Amino acid sequence: MFTGIIEEVGTVKGFAINGSSGRIKIKARKVLEGTELGDSISVNGVCLTVVTMQPGSFEADVTRETVDRSGLAELNVGDAVNLERAMLMGGRFGGHIVSGHIDGTGTVVSKKKVENSTVITIGADKKIINGIVPKGSVAIDGISLTVAELTDKTFSVAVIPHTGEETTLVLKGEGSTVNLENDVIGKYVERFMGIYTGKEISEISSPVKSGLTLDKLIENGF
Repeated sequence: MFTGIIEEVGTVKGFAINGSSGRIKIKARKVLEGTELGDSISVNGVCLTVVTMQPGSFEADVTRETVDRSGLAELNVGDAVNLERAMLMGGRFGGHIVSGHIDGTGTVVSKKKVENSTVITIGADKKIINGIVPKGSVAIDGISLTVAELTDKTFSVAVIPHTGEETTLVLKGEGSTVNLENDVIGKYVERFMGIYTGKEISEISSPVKSGLTLDKLIENGF
């Protein structure tokens, strides 16, 4: 599990895809501290397993699922990437619950300066947009951010100077691809509601009657 608070910006040193999978090599420093083979590191929001380590770099295998769901395949040698080690028990929880399992990708629609922040608008497909709520959390390239505005096709976030300096997001131009992960709590709610109603959340047009009553709560010890 990750928090979406980026620890370091690394650099792609090598990336080879053979068919539908491959291996990526990342130049890094801070995220290597205390890291062992088999540990997880988030690379632009994608949870990858460290398979080899050298002084100043690590390598991770990239599966077909990762290639299909994320924008990692678009990376080139020399590109900057956001890095975060898996959260330690007892550590500070500065962002939100980020699994590193990407739901899909989005596209930077616009980027503008508003006072001391950079407002970035992202376009995404309906399934991802439906899992976003105003003032809720979303992970963009592994960065935990708060949703400022939401429409049927886009959402916007305001990136403060510190986040802009410590991550790669403000360097993205219009048309750039970003990895997106919805809040896991919302995904559980959507899944359970889908099982209960037999419909996707987007298909539910009226409140669902649960049949829950005070008598049933008392009967079950509440």
